[in-house]
Order: sequence, then C-alpha cells, then structure tokens
Amino acid sequence: MDKAVKFYRDVAGLRVKFESPGWSEFVTGETTLALHPVSDKNPAGKVEVGFTVADVETFYREMSAKGVLFNMPPKKQDFGGVLAQFVDSEGAHGSVGAEAARIEAHERSSGLQLLGRMPRWEPSLSCA
Repeated sequence: MDKAVKFYRDVAGLRVKFESPGWSEFVTGETTLALHPVSDKNPAGKVEVGFTVADVETFYREMSAKGVLFNMPPKKQDFGGVLAQFVDSEGAHGSVGAEAARIEAHERSSGLQLLGRMPRWEPSLSCA
C-alpha cells in the first residue's frame, strides 16, 4: 500500500483523501480513486470500477432483466454491507454496493469518518 500511495501522491500528483493499510483514497474530482491491498482474489494490476446504488437487490434485478451478467449476485460481505459484481459489455468487472454500507465499512476498518463517496450509478451515463 505504501508503494502505491507514494506513486499516486508523489508521481501522479494526486492529493490523498484517506490512507490506511487496507484502503486508501485520492481526490480526483467527481470520482474517487481507491486502492486495496493485493490478494489472491485481487492480484496486482487488476482494476475494477465500483458504483454506489440506493438498493443493491433492486439494481441486480433490473440489470439482470436487461441481460447484464453478474459473476456475484448480491452477497453480504465480511464488513456487513451487501455487494454485487457484474461484467460489462467488454468483459470488464464492476461492483455495486449501497453507499451507506461502503462508508460504514471504511469507518469501522479505520476508526475515521470518511467524507468522500464512490460515484453513484447513473443509468443515463454513456461511454465512447
């Protein structure tokens, strides 16, 4: 984590919003760049987009009905929140979770209150 934080802070020039051994965030404007430690599930070099939604179960049902493939349906996590993981049209992986659950998990793991938020899922967004 220290090496990655130094890269994004000292080389890329991003301002650190929050730093801990298990989760660090950088100020990037409308979105949040968050770093996790490497694990068997999350090898070095893996990038995943995460969004917040009002209700993970509703998002799962609505997107599944539209043909979105989920590699993990809504599932309660060790930190207490519910996350779901999906695969986009190009094979990239993404996750969705309730905003309150993500924030509570980070506060519990760090003992600090975070001011930042993950980007909210907006169905009208499009990518070129």
